Amino acid sequence: MGKVVSSASMSLDGYVALPDDTPGPLFDWYDAGDVEVRTAREDLTFHLTPDSAGHWAAWVGSLGALVVGRRLFDLTDGWQGRHPLGVPVVVVTHRPPQDWVHAGPSTEFRDDVGAAVARAQEIAGNATVGVAAGTIASQCLDRGLLDEVAIDLVPVVLGAGRPYFTDVAHGPTLLGKPTTTLHGDRVTHLVFPVRR
Repeated sequence: MGKVVSSASMSLDGYVALPDDTPGPLFDWYDAGDVEVRTAREDLTFHLTPDSAGHWAAWVGSLGALVVGRRLFDLTDGWQGRHPLGVPVVVVTHRPPQDWVHAGPSTEFRDDVGAAVARAQEIAGNATVGVAAGTIASQCLDRGLLDEVAIDLVPVVLGAGRPYFTDVAHGPTLLGKPTTTLHGDRVTHLVFPVRR
């Protein structure tokens, strides 16, 4: 079974989105370089620095499935049934959408975060399961399901918004020495193991 890793772009004050759920400048690093990086969607291409492009390629190459919450699923319309990272998505929700026009084999729904992670691990096999930040990452951290926390740290202070982790019931949680520290343009990529 592969690792379970929460990953997100985050501001210096700990936010992964503005109060209106838009990323604001958190995604500026996706267009800060000359290396063209294509995604699984033809309508989405990034232009990264060489260091960020290498980090991105390693991350995407390691993934086998993603776990996201219903809020992110709704905000993106489930990426129209095809996530830009090109892997299956398991959505945690008590209200699976009925008659969703993009329904297909790459999107599944589970009503419990533990069940969603277990299903994503089943899909991914030995590959990594990525977990979106916010409520779902917090629930995974509380349940001891996360192996690593990955942060694309963006040099901006948002002042308010959606935090990376929220309502962590069993804190504080100690993270280990970073296994990755990589500087791109408008971003520093960090990966921390979760101490058990």
